Amino acid sequence: MTIKIYLFLFMLVISAAAQQLVEAIEAVVGNEIILKTEVDQFTQNYIVQNRIDVRNNDALLKSIRHKTLESLIEQKLLLEKAVLDTVTIDDQLLDEKTNERLQYLIQQVGSEEKLEQAFGSPMKQIRKDTRKIVKEQLLVNKVRQKQFLDVTVSRREVEEFYKTYNDSLPPLQGTVKISHILKIVAPSEEAQRAALKKIENIREQLTAGASFEELAKKYSEDPGSAQRGGDLGFVGRGDFVPEYEQAAFNLKDGEVSDIVQSTFGYHIIKMVERRGEKIHTKHILIQTVPTKEDEIRTINELKEIRQQLINGADWDKLALKYSDDENVTKDHGHLGVFEIDKLVIPAFKQVVDTLKIGEISEPFKTEFGYHIVRLDDRQDKRKMDLEHDWDRIEMYAKNYKIEKEYRKWIAELKEQVPIQINKI
Repeated sequence: MTIKIYLFLFMLVISAAAQQLVEAIEAVVGNEIILKTEVDQFTQNYIVQNRIDVRNNDALLKSIRHKTLESLIEQKLLLEKAVLDTVTIDDQLLDEKTNERLQYLIQQVGSEEKLEQAFGSPMKQIRKDTRKIVKEQLLVNKVRQKQFLDVTVSRREVEEFYKTYNDSLPPLQGTVKISHILKIVAPSEEAQRAALKKIENIREQLTAGASFEELAKKYSEDPGSAQRGGDLGFVGRGDFVPEYEQAAFNLKDGEVSDIVQSTFGYHIIKMVERRGEKIHTKHILIQTVPTKEDEIRTINELKEIRQQLINGADWDKLALKYSDDENVTKDHGHLGVFEIDKLVIPAFKQVVDTLKIGEISEPFKTEFGYHIVRLDDRQDKRKMDLEHDWDRIEMYAKNYKIEKEYRKWIAELKEQVPIQINKI
C-alpha cells in the first residue's frame, strides 16, 4: 500500500471523528459547549423528577427537550458570568446537594436499579453527571442572587401588582393550627423480659461459635431480612432508628454487637462492611410486641390526660410529662399550622374536621401510636388581600419584578455572548 493511500485513509478517519464530534455538539455559548448527551441527561432528569410518561409521545418528549436546551443556553450564559466574577461553590455543600438530588431521584423511581434503568447508566456515572448538574445549578443560582440582591419594590409597585394580577394569585388554602399528645403503645414488662431472655440465649449461641446467618434464619422476627440471614444491605446514615445506627456505626468490619434495644425490640448487629457514611449490616431481631391489654391501658391513660386538660390543666406541662413525641421538649406538642388538604396523616384530617376551635379529640390511632389532638385555630380558604396579606403579596410582586429584570438581563447577555445552535 502506498504512502498516499495511507494518508488518504488516515484523513478519512480524522474527518469521520471530527464529524462525529461536531454532531455531538448541540450548541456553543461563548466558551461553553452543550453536548447532545448533556441535553439528554437534563431532559431525563426532568422527566424522572416530575414523573412524566413520555412513552409513545414523541411530541411531548421533543417539547421537553427543546425547553431543556433553551434552559441550558441560559445556564451556560450565567456560567460564563460566574467565571468572570470568580463565583465558586463549597465542595461540602455540593456533595450534600448531590446526595439529596440522588435520594430524591431514587425515591421517585423506587430503587437504584430502577434509576439505572431509567438513565441507561450505572450509579457511578449517574452520580458523576448529577454532581455536574447540581454544581452548575448552584453556580447559576448564586450568580442570579448576586445580580438581583438589591432589588426592592415600593408600596406603589405592590399595589399596582395586586391591582393587575389579584385574580391570578393563588388562593390561601384552608389551614388548621393543632397540638397533640402522643402515647406509644409499650409492651408490658413481662413481654420485654421474655424477649430479652430469648435474645440473650441467641447471643450465647453466637459466643459459642454458632453461625450468625443460620441463627438469623431460625430466630429473627424481621420478616424482611430473616431469610437472607439478617442481611439489610448497604444503608446510609439516618436511615436506621437512632439506637441501631449508633451501635452499628461503632462496629468494625466483621464485629458483632452486644444486645441493642430499639422501638422494634432487641437486636444483635453484625457489621459486614463500612464505606464512608454507608454501612452493610446484618441483624437478628426479637420483637417486643404490645398486647391488646397494652393498647387499652394506653387509651385509658390518654383519656385521663384529656379529662385533666378539659378541667383546666396546663397543656404544656402535661405534654412535657406524658407525650412520647421525640420533639415534645422543643414544641410542647404544638405542631403548628397546616393546610387542611396537606395533612400527611389521614387520621389527623378526619379527626380535625370534627373539632371546633379549642376542642380536644378522643384518643385515636395512627402508625405512630395513640394521640389526642387539640384544634387551636382554623382559617377557611380565601383570596389574598392587601390588608391581611401584604407581606405575601409583596413577595409575589418582588419575584415578578426580579423575573422581568432577569429576562431583560438574559436578552442583554445573548447580545454580548456568541451563541451557535447546531441542528441535531
